[in-house]
Amino acid sequence: MATQQQLVKTLLDKHGRTFASELGADLAKNTPAPLFQLLCLALLTSAPVQADIAMQGARALIDAGWTTPQKMRDSRWQQRVAALNAAGYARVDEKTATQLAELVDTLQSEYGDDLRGVRQRADGDVHEARKALKVFKGIGAVGADIFLREVQTVWSEFYPFADKAALTAAGKLELPSDAQALSKLVDRKDFTRLVVALVRTQLAKDFDSVRRAVERRG
Repeated sequence: MATQQQLVKTLLDKHGRTFASELGADLAKNTPAPLFQLLCLALLTSAPVQADIAMQGARALIDAGWTTPQKMRDSRWQQRVAALNAAGYARVDEKTATQLAELVDTLQSEYGDDLRGVRQRADGDVHEARKALKVFKGIGAVGADIFLREVQTVWSEFYPFADKAALTAAGKLELPSDAQALSKLVDRKDFTRLVVALVRTQLAKDFDSVRRAVERRG
C-alpha cells in the first residue's frame, strides 16, 4: 500500500506545476500585474469551460498585451471577443469580454487597480478575502478559491489554503482532507504545488495513473 509520502512525491512530480506558473504570472513579485493576470485566469476558469480552454484564453489575453488593468481597459470589446474566440474560448467569449471590462472598472474603483488592496481589506481573514474577491462580477466562490489557492505563496497569512476540489481529490487518495493536516506532508514552499497537483488530478480524473506511478516507484 502506498504511503502518504510516496503519494505526495508522485503528485508533485506528475502534476505539481501551479496554474500561475503555467500562465507565466510571476506571483513571487507580489506586484499588481501578475496578480491581475491571476484574477483574469480565475474569471475565465469560473465559466463553464474546461480548465485547459480557460488557460488558453488567459494566455491569449497576455499575448494580446492586456497584462495590466489599464491595458485591458484600453482594449475594445470586439478585440477581446476575437482573442478569446481564436484561443478556443468560444461559447462564452462575448459574455467574458464584457465581464473583463466590468472587472477592470471595479478594480479601479475598489482597489485603485492594485489587487493588494484585497489583502489589506481581508486582514488575514480568508472569509473576508473571498468576500472582497466576489466584488468582481463573474468571480464567485470557485473563482475566489482559485485566486486564493495560488496567491497563498506570497500572501502567507492565508496559508495553508486548499479548496474543495483539492480536498476532494485528497480524500480519494486517502490523504488528509483538511488543509492544515495536508500541509504537514510537505515543506511550506511546496504546499501550493501539492494543492494544485490534487486539483489537476481531479480535473484529469487521473487517480489510477497516480496510484500506478506510486507502485512503479516501489
